[in-house]
Amino acid sequence: MTAPAEDLRAVAGTALAWVDSHRAGFALGEDALAVDGEVDLSWKPLGELAQVCATVTRLTDPADPLHARARGLLDFAWQETHEGALFLRLQRLEPFATYPLEVYAALAAAGLRHPAFEQAAAVVARTRGWRLTEQDPTRRLGVLRAEERCGVHPFGQAPPGLPQTWLGGLPEPWTFGRDAGYALTHVVFHLSDWGCDAAALPPDLVAYLSDWLPPWLDTCLEAGMWDLGGELLAVAAIVARTTGESVPAGDWGRLLAARGPAGEVPLDDRDLDEIGAAPGTDGDRYFLHHYHSTLMAAFAAVLAGARPAAERPAPAAAGRRPGGQGAPA
Repeated sequence: MTAPAEDLRAVAGTALAWVDSHRAGFALGEDALAVDGEVDLSWKPLGELAQVCATVTRLTDPADPLHARARGLLDFAWQETHEGALFLRLQRLEPFATYPLEVYAALAAAGLRHPAFEQAAAVVARTRGWRLTEQDPTRRLGVLRAEERCGVHPFGQAPPGLPQTWLGGLPEPWTFGRDAGYALTHVVFHLSDWGCDAAALPPDLVAYLSDWLPPWLDTCLEAGMWDLGGELLAVAAIVARTTGESVPAGDWGRLLAARGPAGEVPLDDRDLDEIGAAPGTDGDRYFLHHYHSTLMAAFAAVLAGARPAAERPAPAAAGRRPGGQGAPA
């Protein structure tokens, strides 16, 4: 038995509502273009917001309130980048940094494009210096998918580094740990276009995950690792779209019980002990300890509750977004 649809809606709805009420935490500060700026505190949260909301808009009906809220958050994220202009400035300041392309790709998935940035990024991506940048295999896979979204090369290239990732190597299941867990979730996200193309997962990975994801998920939720647990619930929802199996309601029940008073989800139980179960005076710290796990809860819930693509109505014809170099919505 899987989680009732109303529980999934409750998780997604309250999580996105909490995120929406904390937009200021995702805003880019004056140091967004600084050489010594804290990327993990500026561009990373904005990119994660954009990626989750892009998936929500792709998997929900335009008349769904979840869709409207996610669309509004995407518009907010796009405006924070000055409709893509900041990406071009970043690319000129740090031409071999990959994070501008990765964040931009999340917005591009929702139809928000800046042609001048894409052209500049494509020039750099053709250099040996770009292709030979040393990265771990999971990050390399993410960059490859970002390049595809931005038109650097066509979709569908076989990821050459997949066997070198932890998940791609089909490791002994007892070697699973926190770092391996985050790596495997992102391999699945990149291969499946963040849950929108579950059929793209290789059959051997689907079979492996069908066997071993349930005990890994149970272990993480039992330990109160809500952020990683949310990511694994998202992976479980993606795998279920290919196997027809369901995630036990008990797994979702534990995540439901971990939510804060406004639907926010802590990174893990240690955060509850360290900063308290309710927002305190340190609002910035509370935000940093809740925003990602809350986004992952919404992401997983929408994936678990989404109808197959064949059952969803076709989207309305897209128009041009007003201002700047915006692209079809």
